[in-house]
Amino acid sequence: MFKLRLFLIIILFIFLIVGFSSAKEKINIQGSTTVLPIIQIMAEEFMNDYPEYEVTISGGGSGVGIAALIDQIADIAMSSREIKENELQKAREKGLDVQEYTIAYDAIAVIVHAKNDPIDRLDSKTIKKIYTGFVHNWKDLGGYDRPLVAISRDTNSGTFEIFNDHILEDEEMAPQVLRLTSNRPILDEVSRNLNAIGYVGFGYLTPQVKVLALDDVEPTQENVIRGNYPLSRELFLYTATVPDELSLKFINYVFSDKGQRIVKEEGFIPIQ
Repeated sequence: MFKLRLFLIIILFIFLIVGFSSAKEKINIQGSTTVLPIIQIMAEEFMNDYPEYEVTISGGGSGVGIAALIDQIADIAMSSREIKENELQKAREKGLDVQEYTIAYDAIAVIVHAKNDPIDRLDSKTIKKIYTGFVHNWKDLGGYDRPLVAISRDTNSGTFEIFNDHILEDEEMAPQVLRLTSNRPILDEVSRNLNAIGYVGFGYLTPQVKVLALDDVEPTQENVIRGNYPLSRELFLYTATVPDELSLKFINYVFSDKGQRIVKEEGFIPIQ
């Protein structure tokens, strides 16, 4: 009898927990892996401050997030590039009125191994030659006699699209370029491979890699804000329509003093 009562109590407890969690209002956010670390921390703080809400977050790239938004799978899309006209057209065909929010400034930093001593700057034309397959050895750039390993983001990435527009100018990358799915794997690979070159969002930089000046401009906060650095950009959130009360509450949280402090703590540049 005691065991039966204990079993019933446990079952009742599980139902109460499930019922409580299912009663939470939920926001689903998808998209850019550059924006991801900012929003992950904000979501944790938001749920601490508002335990009645639940925020789920996943990456996949800016294009994936915007597609999920248009398909109304995601409530909010994270993007490290502006929404494209063809994406807006798809949204309009579904009767959607996409709303855009700039939440931070960022730069795409070109990085090499911390001990790649001879190399501390490159110009855009040289980087284009590297990624389109015309440079294969660091000695051709004044460096060591070592094979050069170029690493890029994949094509779903907003970071790739900015790099493609400004550096590759829509030319095809060489087939030997290693394509990785997010900023962190690129950072990790460059930090352990003396032959590697890659590019990541400003907020991912660590002392384990060396940041190169691009066209003789350092990717500093001042240069990014002034637009002097060639690969400066804005980071965005998008909603499919005028946001509902919960989505607006989260977006306002991002723009709050606390939210913008998190932007800065994560290595990105606040908008205010």
